[in-house]
Amino acid sequence: MKITFYGHSSFGIYVGGKFILVDPYISANPKASPININELKPNYILLTHAHQDHILDVDYIAENNPDALIVSNYEIATYFSNKGFKSHPMNHGGTWKFDFGTVKMVNAVHSSSFTDGSYGGNPAGFVIEGEHKNIYIAGDTALTMDMKLIPMRTKLDLAILPIGSNFTMDVEDAILASDFIECDKILGCHYDTFGFIEINHEEAIRKFFNKGKDLMLLEIGQSIEL
Repeated sequence: MKITFYGHSSFGIYVGGKFILVDPYISANPKASPININELKPNYILLTHAHQDHILDVDYIAENNPDALIVSNYEIATYFSNKGFKSHPMNHGGTWKFDFGTVKMVNAVHSSSFTDGSYGGNPAGFVIEGEHKNIYIAGDTALTMDMKLIPMRTKLDLAILPIGSNFTMDVEDAILASDFIECDKILGCHYDTFGFIEINHEEAIRKFFNKGKDLMLLEIGQSIEL
């Protein structure tokens, strides 16, 4: 499994011979200017919720990759299906086996609306179980006791957690979240994109390290392999 950071909360995940794009917000993010979205050829597009900073580039990428399958909550999947894109609707607690592995939609505590204010369903996270590795994509969320349910079913190799505070968990809550999910290898997201969510990188990494945990803050375009 290979994971590439495209800035903010956007990631590319290569698993099972497929390319999964998560929450594409690239073209309007100046920090992500080195990323050429025309080069992204996803088989799947996973969307955690409807906020613009998570779905901005979906239309453009899906138009250029008409076979890409959009996976999200029922409302978001229906929204894009009505635009003519392929979609797979899910809801909290639901699991589906795709050709790259199994996806389970789990709870997130946040809000979810489209840019016009219309209802975007409930926000969510995803647990992806690949053939060899399992990851948790929390999406935008507060710390929640529901996270404790995840390791009851899935042994995680990596978790992608928001750490920017103000709109989501901060670093301290993300450390608690890593305890809840029983995963000490964390990939940070949802930080530095806007003034509200700027963080001190060295301090964040040190706080995780002092708890015996590994926080990775990738450069945009940088990848890791599990």
